[in-house]
Amino acid sequence: MAGIAVIGANGRIGAAVVAEAVARGHRVTAVVRDPARHRGAAAAVLPGDVLRPGDVARVAAGQDVLVSAVGGGDGAGHRALIEPAARSLVEGLRSLGDEAPRLIVVGGAGSLETAPGVRVWDTPGLPERVLETMRAHGAALAHLHTVVDVRWTVLSPPAELVPGERTGRYRTGLDQLLGDAAGRSWISVPDYAAALVDEVEQPEHIGERFTCCAV
Repeated sequence: MAGIAVIGANGRIGAAVVAEAVARGHRVTAVVRDPARHRGAAAAVLPGDVLRPGDVARVAAGQDVLVSAVGGGDGAGHRALIEPAARSLVEGLRSLGDEAPRLIVVGGAGSLETAPGVRVWDTPGLPERVLETMRAHGAALAHLHTVVDVRWTVLSPPAELVPGERTGRYRTGLDQLLGDAAGRSWISVPDYAAALVDEVEQPEHIGERFTCCAV
């Protein structure tokens, strides 16, 4: 059983991660800005702002893993939140020194390669708000790639992250966009959460980004 704190536990992905981790018997703390709004199954609920390193350190202390599942809404919201959140997470965890938990961040698909040197965000015709979201996640990942004193992992989804059932079946890769047997790049939210909690239990991607996709 691991101690897992999930920042952004009221969101779609954060709630799925909490549910998956609780179902496996882990000790889960939901970290949200307004605890009164949380209706999940976490063992504890704490207030916290991901943009405040002091809050990050407070909720991460004593945990084995800190999961950041924050999102910024529209493209401008992501630009204002995602990369600054990555910096705040690192600063907060650094303050805990050797006692800092591992960090797993919910990333974006935009920086995944569709061909050598070509990324999803190079696709012609993408709306500006979508590009803003993609670039925000790309900037956060670029910052984390400079970090060597915090044990971090980023899990990028495929092109589509959709509602659906948990199958527990998916495949993983590193920096290339994946597709299923029919070529569709997608995964259900519950299976994405399963892939993330699998990384909690069996860490294979410390200090790197990986991705997952339905089979």
